[in-house]
Amino acid sequence: MSDLFARTKLLLGKENMESLYHARVAVFGIGGVGSYTVEALARSGVGTLDLIDHDRVCSSNINRQIIATNRTLGKYKVDVAKERILDINPCAVVNVYRTFYLPETAVQFDLAQYDYVVDAIDTVTGKLHLVAQAQQCGVPIISCMGAGNKLDPTAFQVADISETSVCPLAKVMRRELKKRGIYHLKVVFSKEKPVLLSEYSVQNDGGGSVCSQEGQKRPELSQREMNNNRKKQMPGSVAFVPSVAGLIMAGEVIKDLTVTKFQ
Repeated sequence: MSDLFARTKLLLGKENMESLYHARVAVFGIGGVGSYTVEALARSGVGTLDLIDHDRVCSSNINRQIIATNRTLGKYKVDVAKERILDINPCAVVNVYRTFYLPETAVQFDLAQYDYVVDAIDTVTGKLHLVAQAQQCGVPIISCMGAGNKLDPTAFQVADISETSVCPLAKVMRRELKKRGIYHLKVVFSKEKPVLLSEYSVQNDGGGSVCSQEGQKRPELSQREMNNNRKKQMPGSVAFVPSVAGLIMAGEVIKDLTVTKFQ
């Protein structure tokens, strides 16, 4: 094992480092959460990483995604992440898929080939299908619940989906997984209530940017109209919340992949 991971080896030992070197992990979604998960897995010595995402880096990603800089704007996230991983560990094997994981694209992936699957995607349909397929294949999977509109990085917990609370996405996932006969799933979720954004403070202009409407006169709206506006808004996010969720996810993967579990 390379000296690149000498400090990690002091804590985990040679046998565990060998296990990580021979492990193959798939990370679905290379955004605010997934990019940090990939980073930590690469820096922990995971030998093979499969990266799945169709998005390109845009300016609104720079505030929270480790792969997003002015230099990487316009590039596919998976390509940027691959370049970064190989710069960290030239011996790593990195497979990239420029696609979103959805039921109609799932045929591209044989989940049985992975030692672990990380769900960091943000569509309920994709998450549900990925979880079902992973469990059908008997492959360990960890899924991230909502990280948007949150400000407290200390509120994240690791739990079974049946033990989650507060998080709106976790509530939807619990309900929909039960319909599919799935009652257990390892997740990272936050017990912080989502921050309610001002109805006119942000809006999506269709190009992935955020523009302020402050200073303009606000017309009177009904409560129903205000609720509908909230649903249409892009979620707010900061640098220190999705990153923590991603690092927690990586830590759980490393713990589960090592021969001697650390406490």
